[in-house]
Amino acid sequence: MEGMMSQFKDLGSIAALGFAAIGSALGIGAAGMAAVGAWKKGFLRNKPAPMVQLLACIGAPISQTFYGMIVMNAMIAAANKGAMLWSIGIFAGIAIGLSALMQGRIGAAAADALGESDKGFSNYLAALGIIESVAVFVMVFSLQLISKIAG
Repeated sequence: MEGMMSQFKDLGSIAALGFAAIGSALGIGAAGMAAVGAWKKGFLRNKPAPMVQLLACIGAPISQTFYGMIVMNAMIAAANKGAMLWSIGIFAGIAIGLSALMQGRIGAAAADALGESDKGFSNYLAALGIIESVAVFVMVFSLQLISKIAG
């Protein structure tokens, strides 16, 4: 039985990174498609689109992959001590990934709005930051729980 369990010792750690990265990829994809549309609107009007702001909208969800990596590293350290905390890694990864997905959707809406108006970027950043805080909270609370259990 122990040999079988050792095959799963990395499940929680890879789930934390994997689900976070999936969310980042989907979020970046959503925001990227909207930014391309915003650039197209600018080209059709012979007006430059706000390049830096649109890139910020596209890139915002990548940070959740880093948060997943941080949780993964804590999970690996816990697994090396014998604590296999799969559920923490799985649910933290899913929550962080969903934060990234929704951040990408907010980024898509922001890119569309910027393409139309060239206004409101600070408001859009605030919305991107609020959803980002969900991922930060999940990461921090997960690290605390891992530390408490695996000590």
